[in-house]
Amino acid sequence: MNLQNYFYVFPDAIPHHLCDDLVEYGNSQTPDIATTGDSDTRDISKLYKQRNSSIVWMDEPWIYNLVLPFVKEANTQAGWNFEISQAEACQWTKYAETQHYDWHMDSFDKPHNQVGKPTHGLIRKVSVTASLCDGEEYEGGDLQLDLRNKKDSSPNVIVSKYARRKGAITVFPSFVWHRVTPVIKGTRYSLVVWNCGQPFR
Repeated sequence: MNLQNYFYVFPDAIPHHLCDDLVEYGNSQTPDIATTGDSDTRDISKLYKQRNSSIVWMDEPWIYNLVLPFVKEANTQAGWNFEISQAEACQWTKYAETQHYDWHMDSFDKPHNQVGKPTHGLIRKVSVTASLCDGEEYEGGDLQLDLRNKKDSSPNVIVSKYARRKGAITVFPSFVWHRVTPVIKGTRYSLVVWNCGQPFR
């Protein structure tokens, strides 16, 4: 799918005190090891080559109320106009030194298949990454997006200068390839929300 806009950034979306609250709350919980859709947690070394971070799941209504208006605005302003009907649980993520998430897409080749879940039969269409700390607090840890149109074309990697700002929200279609480069120094905190709808027709 060719797009005119591959991402949309809101530099100062989340008030700093709420970012601090989310970081504090996430750090107070027992984290899970971040996995991928096809990962085998029995082979941790292989998993860590693709993704290495700590996560906490959050589903408090106030978080959705804070983030989802930006999803709707980006969906309109960027010209995607995707049908979106359901958000998944929010994923709080901590990247300590050397941790990263290599190139991936958030969408899958088939719809969610969990009978009884609100996302059953839906696909991920719009992804959100919110920066919960200031980019000056860590080195590395860049959110990079690959905007190539074809599989065999040269990479067209871009990093938004605003995406590292505390409180910034970056919105992009879930089928866009992206990664978080290894953190060299400090700790990167973010919040991810996937937004789903009926499969494209």
